[in-house]
Amino acid sequence: MSSTAALSNVTAYPAVDTLARTGSAVSAESQAVRQAVVEVLRARESSQSLFGRRAAVISQIWALVNECDEQGWDGSGAEPVDRFAAFAAVDLIRALPEDVPLPEVAPEPDGSISLDWIESKQRIFSLSVGTSGRLAFAWLDGSDRGHGAELFDGERIPRRVMAGILEIVRDGRAAIGTR
Repeated sequence: MSSTAALSNVTAYPAVDTLARTGSAVSAESQAVRQAVVEVLRARESSQSLFGRRAAVISQIWALVNECDEQGWDGSGAEPVDRFAAFAAVDLIRALPEDVPLPEVAPEPDGSISLDWIESKQRIFSLSVGTSGRLAFAWLDGSDRGHGAELFDGERIPRRVMAGILEIVRDGRAAIGTR
């Protein structure tokens, strides 16, 4: 299948995404195949017509991986942004409902990626996406604040996390503590 055909075949995308992340083959040929798959994924995700408004955020995530790829990228010993954290962050962006505003993205010193919904200085939901499948989150909503952690399976955003995001972006129409 050519790169163009792969880009147009939406149903093949999950299999291609899995191929880009998994496998234990180490030959030069397998590395070349994996790199080609990664390039197809990046090309597809950069297409506004195929990915709409999510393309820009996904592109920002991959830019973080490239910009923060060395130990100490922040001048203070920060770990490089982990590519598996980037895959998890991209999965989370893909899993967001269409009507939910997209977050700002930032690198974290431990190699994780921060996804932040900032409505004002007093209304913030921040989510840390790393490599473990665990999503650490914190929120500030006026004088109400809190934090927690939930597991992310790569497909469905945990209910408590989604409720927290919605609480901030929809003026309190969803309770953060909801399960």
